Amino acid sequence: MKNSTKWIATVATAAAIFFSVNVKAQTTDKSAWRLGFGVEGGIPTGALHTDPAYSKFELGGTARLQYGLDKNLALTLTSGYYNFFATQAAKDVGGTSFGVVPVKLGIKGFVTNNIYLGAEAGAGFETKFDKNTKLILSPGIGWANQSWDIGARYENFSGQSDNYGIVALRLAYGFSL
Repeated sequence: MKNSTKWIATVATAAAIFFSVNVKAQTTDKSAWRLGFGVEGGIPTGALHTDPAYSKFELGGTARLQYGLDKNLALTLTSGYYNFFATQAAKDVGGTSFGVVPVKLGIKGFVTNNIYLGAEAGAGFETKFDKNTKLILSPGIGWANQSWDIGARYENFSGQSDNYGIVALRLAYGFSL
């Protein structure tokens, strides 16, 4: 049941992006390519957050390459590193902080001059323990101008019988290539 809810949420986000009626231009740059570097912070959910809580905070950095299909729609490629900090309770039983390297493809659609809806999907490569690969699904919303991008999203990591997620904020600086 949880997977069907996630699937419906992802489809609804994608539909909202594609069928937005009141879409305006984000930028007047002549270059379709943009590159942004961001700092991310988040609160873990799911298996990482249940009692006893394994992690209560995620911090990471990402790079996002964006290609504008037109003035209000862009494709994205995002990668970086997320660190999930272990709680003291987790450390007491031998747990340590661990990381995930995300690689995501996405779409970003502007619904007003600076407000966008986005959706990403990809793989997350865990860097410790069993080094599992997780399916990542991530709907989001944000504000962007010529240089800055501030976004909020829910990111779900699923697979290998332990699922978790993050509610995260991203602050990024970007520029045209």
